[in-house]
Amino acid sequence: MRMAISARRLTSALLAGVVATSADAQTRRMSMDDVMDLRNVGSVAISPDGARIVYSVSAWEHPAARDTAKGDRHDMRSHVWMVSTTGGDGRQLTFGERGESAPLWSPDGQSISFISARGAGTGDDAPKAQIWILPAGGGEAWQLSSARDGANGYAWSPDSRRIVFLSTDSLTRDAEARVKRRDDPKPFEGDLRLSHVWVIDVATKEATKITSGDFTVRGAPTWSPDGTRLSILTSPTPLIRDERRDAYIVNVATKERQRVAAPATMTVQSTPVWSPDGSQLAFGALTDTWKPNGDGMAPRSLKNTTLALYDVATKRARDVSSASFDNSVGSMRWSNDGKRILLNAQDRVYGAMFSFDVSSGSYSPLTRQMMVRAPSFSSNGGTVAFAMDSPNSPAEVYTADATFSSPRRLTTTNPKVADLALGDTEVITWKSSDGWTVEGILLKPVGYKAGQRVPLLVDVHGGPTGAHTNGFKASWGNAGHYWAGQGWAVLYPNPRGSTGYGEKFMRGNVKDWGGGDYRDIMTGVDELVRRGVADSSRLAVTGWSYGGYMTGWAVSQTGRFKAAMMGAGLVNMLSMYGTTDIPGYIGTFYDGMPQLDGTLSNKSLEFYRSRSAISYSDNVTTPLLMLHGGNDERVPIGQPMEYFRNLKDRGKTVELVFYPREGHGLSEYYHQLDKIKREYEWIAKHTLQPKVLQ
Repeated sequence: MRMAISARRLTSALLAGVVATSADAQTRRMSMDDVMDLRNVGSVAISPDGARIVYSVSAWEHPAARDTAKGDRHDMRSHVWMVSTTGGDGRQLTFGERGESAPLWSPDGQSISFISARGAGTGDDAPKAQIWILPAGGGEAWQLSSARDGANGYAWSPDSRRIVFLSTDSLTRDAEARVKRRDDPKPFEGDLRLSHVWVIDVATKEATKITSGDFTVRGAPTWSPDGTRLSILTSPTPLIRDERRDAYIVNVATKERQRVAAPATMTVQSTPVWSPDGSQLAFGALTDTWKPNGDGMAPRSLKNTTLALYDVATKRARDVSSASFDNSVGSMRWSNDGKRILLNAQDRVYGAMFSFDVSSGSYSPLTRQMMVRAPSFSSNGGTVAFAMDSPNSPAEVYTADATFSSPRRLTTTNPKVADLALGDTEVITWKSSDGWTVEGILLKPVGYKAGQRVPLLVDVHGGPTGAHTNGFKASWGNAGHYWAGQGWAVLYPNPRGSTGYGEKFMRGNVKDWGGGDYRDIMTGVDELVRRGVADSSRLAVTGWSYGGYMTGWAVSQTGRFKAAMMGAGLVNMLSMYGTTDIPGYIGTFYDGMPQLDGTLSNKSLEFYRSRSAISYSDNVTTPLLMLHGGNDERVPIGQPMEYFRNLKDRGKTVELVFYPREGHGLSEYYHQLDKIKREYEWIAKHTLQPKVLQ
């Protein structure tokens, strides 16, 4: 409590002396509750005729509360909404207690489908998620599937008569009974549950299992234009570290599978998408750069996922990548005439759309400086709907023609945002110590005036194969607009290793974690000090996952930061490799698995130790807060425990907080709220006080 009061007083003093303006008094700043109250637009689907859009909206609900007063248990719930492409207010279509998600239109436009778990029961007896159908013209939704272990990853057939979906293979009745009575020892990486393909008849509700075998299907299958075949993406196991992939064409009637071979030395990375005439498949492919380990699984190849085309008749694939398109491909859709493929890809700090010309092999951008998410096209391809956010607005539903020119906003999901004073955002670049150009996003304090030096928070993204994007900064993991309202500038750097800047940049920290990437970040801090924005005596750093690694590393290398928060951070790379669920990903950056041949000192072990923050525990002077999910399998709890013990025994200022039941991210309401509050109070206490006392 004393910490919270102190932080508020320090913040008030800062605001009074630095960023207060008359305009601020008229519009309030974002609060922590405002962050938690934001509603999030998810998947978007446009009707075949392009007239209506269904979309999902998720938000915190507390259905067990007797009234709307906060304080009861909150659950994140998603519901389906509809809006006309001509404008007007959005209308909520579903109100299930457990929520609904993944809305889709039937190709004939007569039905809207979604996934929902409805019914009584809790724990082991809770209802499973199933496919539901809602008549587009009005009426009650009805349950289509009754898969014993639930349905997910689904798609309508072209004639609207069938739906393909995935379902996890069921346990035997005896095995299910053992689980219920808690007679359930589990071999590590054993007894894996596989997912397989089912097709259900919409009229009769009769479901048929289409695939079986020692593989699992990843992601929703896609239908051939004539509705006789499916394309699927498979893996030998559902383990997240299993990078092995194969794609197949499956005959729905005979259940026969035909392998879709990737170009030589490449592996299929996404479910193939059929061309309009059914003659070709398009998919993402990755060049293999590692030999398999002893268990058959290899580290991840850190290369661009490129576009590949497969000729169904000749059974030949070709890589159609181009040096002019130096990024990984995301979701894709063929144009109706089969001449182009529309691609979603990250481009620097934006979510962009590109067009690939099949005959010429050329790529061209369709959007510039837009944050396009989840595009959905009308049946004639002439109208597109998508979600898009911006620095000043959470994601909303937009529509445009197929060129994405002149997008029109259709929804106002968070009207209260218009009443909030927000900081200005600027995309900036700077030169790193070795001359590399680095980009980042600068969020300025509310009411900031040029020349004012303010406290700076550096927020490092996860991955490292990820990136900060130029969207709305207000979530449990990134409450930037709250910080801006408290008088802080926030720097979101994209150091080498980030995606969206080409393959060379993405590979820039291979065998160099804590090297060039760290210097990229610190030179960004130097740049903001040089520009007169950052107060060099009031610097702090935060990050989650790889961002947590970099936070832990930074405080072991410099004392410039007055406070730090390490979220889900990894600090001992040797023990991390042996305990994480993604050891191959770690090995990608550390030149393979650790060399354990009986020699206690070799180049491999020395490198792992030299790029581990824990090796420099004596050097840490920055007060460090560590936050971590209690059930995190990505970065196991031993990582912060090791750092805490080594820092605590050396008399360092450190605090470690675990969030029960949480994995690598935080999913519970009060844990997310605590993270925002605890992080801010810790950093404000240790960063602002000396300046205020002056």
